[in-house]
Amino acid sequence: MKRKVLIEKKENHVWTFFLEEDQIAEIHCAKSDEQEKVHQIGDIYVAKVQNIVQNIGAAFLEIEPGVNCYFDLRDAQNAFFTHKIGKKPLCIGDELVVQISREAVKTKVPTVTGNISLTGRYAVLTHGNTRIGVSSKISKKDREAYKERLQEYQNDQYGLIIRTNAKDAAFEDVLTEIEQLKAEYEHLLKYAASRVCFSCLKSAPPSYITDLKNVYMDGMEEILVNDAEIYEKICGYFKKEMPENLELVHFHDDSGYPLGKIYSTETAVEHALAERVWLKHGGYLVIQVTEALTVIDVNSGKNVRKKGDDESTLKMNLEAAKETARQIRLRNLSGIILIDFINQDEEKNEETLLKEFRYFLAKDPIQTTLVDITALGLAEVTRKKVRKPLHEAVREIE
Repeated sequence: MKRKVLIEKKENHVWTFFLEEDQIAEIHCAKSDEQEKVHQIGDIYVAKVQNIVQNIGAAFLEIEPGVNCYFDLRDAQNAFFTHKIGKKPLCIGDELVVQISREAVKTKVPTVTGNISLTGRYAVLTHGNTRIGVSSKISKKDREAYKERLQEYQNDQYGLIIRTNAKDAAFEDVLTEIEQLKAEYEHLLKYAASRVCFSCLKSAPPSYITDLKNVYMDGMEEILVNDAEIYEKICGYFKKEMPENLELVHFHDDSGYPLGKIYSTETAVEHALAERVWLKHGGYLVIQVTEALTVIDVNSGKNVRKKGDDESTLKMNLEAAKETARQIRLRNLSGIILIDFINQDEEKNEETLLKEFRYFLAKDPIQTTLVDITALGLAEVTRKKVRKPLHEAVREIE
């Protein structure tokens, strides 16, 4: 598959576009480095317990004076304490190492966890979760091989997760990165033990660097950047982490033909925020996001079909299923997603639809699961939340 990445700075914001087969597949936006949030996902702090609320199974910790965060009490079991007050799993006044796992949203404070994760390109080191896991997108044969070869790393402090990016990597390269993550982990705990409360032990990299760390390099043709400062930082990252791919990074400084004009990025963003999405053969999707879930309604629109023509309905639903999977990834929707496909009379056609829909969803790099058809005939999908959906990210920068 042909891939490209566009990184476009406009005013004080950075937009990242992932292209697959010349079609924009993902859109991410964030504040530029100088505007970047103080507290973001991945930052690691020495925090202090301010309050414990047993009836909701949570505590509130400060990572800075006046900056409270939500903490699940179950995380205390594996937390690394730099200062312990009492014998209970968690006490007011305890100081411990935490990592921001979810940024503040509207009225909700940030969420922190004691289960620290250090993420590399091929692997993730997980404090507290001691199992050795391998991405389900890697073949069963290779998964078993990884688990067998990594048994020497089994311990009672941390675990390892082999990421999808490792599927085309040499085992020696993955092993080298694991050793680097292990050294970083050991240094972090040693460093934390000597630091005072509210110290920031590690700051997450700029969002566009994280995006590049997560993108598949298989089939990558070029990474185009329109800002000189960002270009230099990305080159620095590639020289250190992926020198073999440095030649893919190019600075695009043609003011006559800017990236946005060449690839119609503004139009792509407008379409990705629109409620209605037209399908090729006249039907359309209506995508509505609520506080609790996302609802996607499939409509026949201009597509004229005879009543009882189940084959035509199936074709329309299959087209809608493919576009729905694309829109979920494009908009970075997460949580519970309900899709109301056009009703079908024949059970075999419904089975065909579900089979194809699972196939389209499986292409998403983020874990996305088609759960089942509800009693009301709605397809229920769940997608892991890794970062804010596009509509929230855009609303923040407006």
